[in-house]
Amino acid sequence: MKKLLWIIGLYSPLVMAAEHDISGIVDVRASYNDGLTSYVDAGLGKFRFNPDGQLSLAQLGLSYKVEWDNDFSAHVVANGYWDGVENNLGITEAFLEYKGLPSQQGIRLSGRAGIMYPKISLENVATAWSSPYTLSYSTMNAWLGEEVRHLGARLTLDWLGKFRQSKHDFRFDAEVFVNNDTTGAMLSWHGWTLSSRQTLWQETLPITYLPARNGGFLTAQAAESDPFLELDDRPGYHGVASWKLKGQGLIQAGYYHNDADTRVTIDGQYAWLTRFAHLGIKWRLPYRVELLAQYMKGDTLMNAPEGFAVVDNDYHSAYMMLSRRWDTHRLSLRLEDFAVEDRDLTPGDNNNEDGQAYTLSYSYRMKKGWYLQLEYNRIDSARPARSYLGDPIDLVEQQWQFASRYFF
Repeated sequence: MKKLLWIIGLYSPLVMAAEHDISGIVDVRASYNDGLTSYVDAGLGKFRFNPDGQLSLAQLGLSYKVEWDNDFSAHVVANGYWDGVENNLGITEAFLEYKGLPSQQGIRLSGRAGIMYPKISLENVATAWSSPYTLSYSTMNAWLGEEVRHLGARLTLDWLGKFRQSKHDFRFDAEVFVNNDTTGAMLSWHGWTLSSRQTLWQETLPITYLPARNGGFLTAQAAESDPFLELDDRPGYHGVASWKLKGQGLIQAGYYHNDADTRVTIDGQYAWLTRFAHLGIKWRLPYRVELLAQYMKGDTLMNAPEGFAVVDNDYHSAYMMLSRRWDTHRLSLRLEDFAVEDRDLTPGDNNNEDGQAYTLSYSYRMKKGWYLQLEYNRIDSARPARSYLGDPIDLVEQQWQFASRYFF
């Protein structure tokens, strides 16, 4: 990271001109939930915040962009939190980007390199990877925010319809990346969550208690997982194809594979072979209603040093959201279904899970950049591993949030 910032600083004086842009978000939030201890605090609660009420700085996001006159730009995104569980400040994204001019046929080549999210989320499109629709991300995108990020390079090929008098645009993105070998650990050991927290690049994440870590097959596992490690010096890959109809919406489909070598373990950090396919649609419906829907299905594998499977899980997550904005108001309704299927026989490590989530969110714009938002979340899930902590396997958790969000 320091080397990347040094290169940016060294390069900027060599160009003739540069434009600088700073934007950000301040999200102050009051919340109350009746669930279990938060997954952020090594519990099996599905929400970001611990039970009962609290006031928090849910997100302090800052995005800096410098754009030179040679089609290159640099982006750095930092996030900070003061939420009573983990208080921290750090980098979440940092990359160099190239965006060339289209050819006469409408072909444009662009790319980026650095710390970045894979091109998947359709809801996290606001400043500092926040969502303009809801306070809590969908379970799918909450997982991306927690442990699906990497250091890599992305090449994008666009075929723009306006150059051929067409409303149809096509795009293909190809990524290669490293620093993602432990991806899958947190999804396996605490399951899907409804959260609004992005793991900072330097952070580690506490692992929930499991009997298998106390004299079982997982005794060598470190007490915390580092989600952005490179262990096997083997790059992963990700490809996304999308079609956009001007004025109507887009459809995208992709495949992600971290190609981790499950024979590698360093200092209690295991390489997890994690892969998934994803499909998404963002479409304008009648009466100015916006439809967002995404589906993800994949698997993750972690082996013991002897070569046999210790954790072998299938998983899926899907959501559908309807959102309508009028005047100074926005109302969003999101429905979700998620599951983890444990296919291994490791005792004391039951990762099975099945659940549904419901979110209703209302936002009111006080003035330019300033929003008040009220949200209700409900999760109905079954997770056998809760019995390890003396908690009920079947549980309904509810959360109420009220936020003052300022975008600048």
